[in-house]
Amino acid sequence: MLFEDSQEPDVSFSLDHDLDQEPAIIQCSQGHRTTLTFRTEQGGSICLLCLSNLISNPRAPTLHVSYALSQLSNALSQPFFLNSLLSFHPHFLISPLLHALSSFDDDPIAQQLIDIISTLCASANASVTSDFVAQVAEKLSSGALAWSRRQLYMLHCLGVLLNCQIDDPCMHIRDKVALVSNLVAGLQLPSDEIRGEILFVLYKLSIHGYASNDCVGEDVLQAFCPSLLRLSMEALLKTQRDDVRLNGVAFLTLLAQIGLFGNGHGNEISSMSSDEADNFLQTTEDGLDKQPLSVLFAEAIKGPLLSSDSQVQNSTLDLIFHYLSCGDASSKQIQILVEENIVDYVFEILRLSECKDPVVYSCLKVLNLFPSTEQAFRQRLIIGFPTLIPVMRYVAEVPFHPAQTHTLKLIQDCVSDCPGIASTSNIEELALILSKMLERHGDGEIGMIPETFLLVCSIFVVLLKFPSSQAALNLAALLQESLKHAVLACLAISEKDPGQLLHSLYLLKEAYLYSHKEFSSNKSSNLHLRTCTVDICTSHILPWFSMAINQIDEETVLGILETFHFILLQNPDIQATELARFLLSSSWFSLSFGCLGLFPTERMKWRVYLMLSSLVDVLLGNQAGQPIRDAALFLPSDPIDLLFLLGQKNSHNLDLSSCQAAVLLILHVSCLRDDWLADERSVLASLEQYILVNSGVFLSGGIDSLKMMQVLNLYGLCRCLAKVNNQVSHSLEAERILFRILTESEWDLPSATIHPVAVIWLFQQEKIRKPLSCQLLKFCVRKCSDENQIIIHEDNSHIIDVRVISELVATGNNYAAELLMCLLVQLAEEGAQNHDIIAVVNLISTVINIFPAASDQLCLHGIGNAVLMVVDYNSSHSSSSELLVTILLLLFNVLSTVHPETLSNGESWLALSTKLIDCVIPSVRKNGWNREGLLLVGILSLILHHSSKKVLIEASKSIIFNASLISTVNSTVQAISSKGPALIEYDEGTSSGENLIFLLLLYYFSLRCLRAVLPEVLDCHTFLKSPNMIQPFSAINIHCQDLCRLIHFGSPMVKLVASSCLLDFLSGISYQKKGKHEELQYCMGYLMSIMTVLEGLVFYDDVRVGMNCCLCLSIILGWEQLDMQESGAARSNWYRLIVEEMAMSMAVPCLASKSFINHHKPAVHVTVALLKLQKIPEWMRTVLDDLSISGIIDNLKVMDVSPEMVLLFRALLKSGFLKADHIASLNHVLQACRKRMYKNSKEHIMDKDVQKIVSLSDDLGEVCEYLIYLMMSQSSSDTNSGNKRLFEEIEMFFSTSTVEDNS
Repeated sequence: MLFEDSQEPDVSFSLDHDLDQEPAIIQCSQGHRTTLTFRTEQGGSICLLCLSNLISNPRAPTLHVSYALSQLSNALSQPFFLNSLLSFHPHFLISPLLHALSSFDDDPIAQQLIDIISTLCASANASVTSDFVAQVAEKLSSGALAWSRRQLYMLHCLGVLLNCQIDDPCMHIRDKVALVSNLVAGLQLPSDEIRGEILFVLYKLSIHGYASNDCVGEDVLQAFCPSLLRLSMEALLKTQRDDVRLNGVAFLTLLAQIGLFGNGHGNEISSMSSDEADNFLQTTEDGLDKQPLSVLFAEAIKGPLLSSDSQVQNSTLDLIFHYLSCGDASSKQIQILVEENIVDYVFEILRLSECKDPVVYSCLKVLNLFPSTEQAFRQRLIIGFPTLIPVMRYVAEVPFHPAQTHTLKLIQDCVSDCPGIASTSNIEELALILSKMLERHGDGEIGMIPETFLLVCSIFVVLLKFPSSQAALNLAALLQESLKHAVLACLAISEKDPGQLLHSLYLLKEAYLYSHKEFSSNKSSNLHLRTCTVDICTSHILPWFSMAINQIDEETVLGILETFHFILLQNPDIQATELARFLLSSSWFSLSFGCLGLFPTERMKWRVYLMLSSLVDVLLGNQAGQPIRDAALFLPSDPIDLLFLLGQKNSHNLDLSSCQAAVLLILHVSCLRDDWLADERSVLASLEQYILVNSGVFLSGGIDSLKMMQVLNLYGLCRCLAKVNNQVSHSLEAERILFRILTESEWDLPSATIHPVAVIWLFQQEKIRKPLSCQLLKFCVRKCSDENQIIIHEDNSHIIDVRVISELVATGNNYAAELLMCLLVQLAEEGAQNHDIIAVVNLISTVINIFPAASDQLCLHGIGNAVLMVVDYNSSHSSSSELLVTILLLLFNVLSTVHPETLSNGESWLALSTKLIDCVIPSVRKNGWNREGLLLVGILSLILHHSSKKVLIEASKSIIFNASLISTVNSTVQAISSKGPALIEYDEGTSSGENLIFLLLLYYFSLRCLRAVLPEVLDCHTFLKSPNMIQPFSAINIHCQDLCRLIHFGSPMVKLVASSCLLDFLSGISYQKKGKHEELQYCMGYLMSIMTVLEGLVFYDDVRVGMNCCLCLSIILGWEQLDMQESGAARSNWYRLIVEEMAMSMAVPCLASKSFINHHKPAVHVTVALLKLQKIPEWMRTVLDDLSISGIIDNLKVMDVSPEMVLLFRALLKSGFLKADHIASLNHVLQACRKRMYKNSKEHIMDKDVQKIVSLSDDLGEVCEYLIYLMMSQSSSDTNSGNKRLFEEIEMFFSTSTVEDNS
């Protein structure tokens, strides 16, 4: 049906009728068949034939055509109409629609037509779409439409059809070549719109072509290369539209994927000469200059790379990726891309991407395809390095980010090719990023593929080698954490991927090497790094290696050995030494030969023996492992073969000699750490064979001292272990030869490295006592001639030092103590040099300082006699002050540490004490008291002290009654005590004060000795008589008036010692003079003077002095038969003040906390003494009334209970001062105190004696301090000190309270 321009559309297109009013058969106004007419849901109808006639008429008004198409489009949206059309006439509208599309030059109509075609294809079966494709392709192939707007519509329609989701739409294109030819020709048109449509159609044709066997395939497209490539690139180059760029990039990407880029380049270059192909511009036959495809490609992609559309950018980056990765791009083409600044474009995109995917990944995978060997690319990579760091930070945060590996590769290329590229801040930032990656990998937070882990380790290593890394303050700390996480992660997955462990070990080695660089500002950090590295080896790698050695491969074993070896080679280094010791303590020799058993290859053997040699170097020093390195090529891998090799006769065979030296060294060092490579019986048998078959060489001097000590160490250790295991079988001939060698040859035990067990065996051999004595003298001269060289080693280094000798002497199951004594006697008898004797004496003193128990062994082996001989030698030959002081210090140490039961009453100690007095006292009388004299006083005091234990009795008597000593001591004390008030200046800091304190201490111990040995000598009259009066016997005696002056006027230390002397004397005569009250009454005047002095010191600052004075007062007050009336009211008031002060300090809460600890203790004894009097002073009832006693008890806490407190309450109880409520409260407190004591019984029930040791020192203060310690520990106030005394006092209180209750 046709319309004139003035006509309206036919009624067939009206939608105003009601469906219910329609006739059953619908027919259009033109009378067309009813089967071509279909109703719509609005009640109208459409005649397909009328519609076809209208839209097929090129002269039809566009308004009518547009209206008709809109009605059709509206009807197609209705399921009923659409289903009817597709059911009866699915192909009817194909030709009219396409004819209309090629007839009208109207964009809206064209769009309507394409939308209708798209709707039909989407709803109809595949045959409809196929028809559309075939007819559209035929129209385009024919070229009938030329390149008009209608051709563009047709082209767009084909693109839409090809984009439909149907199988193989291109199989219906009959003339594919003609179609492609026309499309390629159309690319030359200067229309972006046309080129964009053509590129899209070509892309779709290519896509479908490679998805099927019958379409536009490689053969069709290849026929138009390189023109197709060039035209596509030119279209991409010229356009400014992103949609065209997107189509062009997609098509070029597809061409790159199917390999047509390479074909295009090949076709272009094959037509050129070799010289022409290298030129940048080529001239074609028509004279027009054309760029090579490579250059054109580079120029074409610049615009898309700069596009603001991220999709265009990503697609272009994908195009570059396929262009470079398909294998067709030559180095020349890649170079052109670099020279055309494509790399710079990509870096700029990366910089502006704000680290957002997928741009980041696209850029990085493109950059990774450029060869890092290309100089031009390396230069641009260096420029883009700062851009990579924030990208690295981003991708490191995302688990398994695909760009991690790409970024790491680029950074590795940067830092490897240009060491100066990274600044200090760059290094620290990269190290932080890498450290976090390893931390998360180690913690299991994010994973890491092997390639990524390798790159992380490699980059870290390169960063460490940068000069600027020296200024990176945090690098060492970051490296510590990275090493831990890297190694631990690799150990956890070592079975799956052993290669990662090797990379982490490589990083660990480089980190250790980095820590040795001299950085002035990072020394502490580098030290921590070295320590951390070794700690990783010892705490993680080595334990894992020991457990998993049977499951790991040879390369991993070699890697671990190489790492440990590398650290050992850094010796001298404290960390290398620590690693060496840890390896040895972990049975490294056995582990090493276990590796040889698993992997008996030359590489493994070489590595094992080299590492063992370095281990020996670190342990023994002085390149001691060189014999192992010299023989490494010839040594077998089996330890049994090593023993066999050792037992062979060496007939001047240099190779065998070298091997035997290496075997001896290996066995020697391994057994030092009890890491036996074979059982001790096999080692002993091989060693005896070695001695027997080579005895001639050895006896003729063919064995050096070092090798001799190795043999001796192995032999002694094996013999001692065999004895322990009851294996007594050994070669007597081998032993005889060995002892003969030791006797006749020079050997050096002090400098040897030897096992302690072997040393014990050696000193148990009586047959070699003489050479051992020589070795001891050598040791003394070398180690002890200078006291500063006496170093007591804390660790067991297997070196013969003072501690080893000390252990031997103290143990007592060997000849060490006896040898020392014999050596001392021998030197004195032979008149040896003083320095030799001093060396031996100093050694003995040091032995006692290390092990005080050694004094017992030395005394059992006659140290008294040995010292006597040395003193005789010194007095008759050299009279050396240095030797005498050394002897005196030794004697003081012996007497201060020996147990009394080991001391003998033999004549040696008597003669020794007499000899010492005869040697020292004359000099003292002539020149005054000096260091030797005061040391002698200390020694004599200790002898007197031991006499109280019924030993050294005769020596003590000789001291007490020695006239020269008595005269010197008495005269010195009288001279000093006569100073009166000036005595306060004579403290321990002055020479006279020090002399006085020592002599008072001597007097104190002489008093105790007299009480134990000669109790009848103590006499009150002797003590109280004037010094000018004739004495009944000659003994050390400080008279009453002198002692009181010293107590009253003396310095604090003088007061303490003098009051202790007075207390000891009064305690002695208190028991001896019972019943002889008339003698005490005769001394009443003296006693009153003494009491006056003592009363003034009750509240002295030094509680010990106050305690001594109060105890003296309590003793004197206990002599109740004395006439005390003459003391008068003044003395009674003074005692009342003492008791009141005590009661107030104990009853007032604010004072109790301080007084409980100290000041109440002395006053308690005076109070108790007053309470024990038959006639208690009346004022006591007033001072200690119920209120006062209640206050004291209320302030009493369990923690504050002391023996003095319980003693006071017991006295109050006996005197009737306590009421029932007082007793109940006290019972509660004391029971709680006793319960607490039971709980802490292990610590507090009984105090143990503290053993003091005086060091070798020029200061006499330690000597004085020790003597005062002895004095105070034996004083009456401390006889039952500590918890034991408190416990006894509590029990006595309970007993007393029970008796009182019963009564």
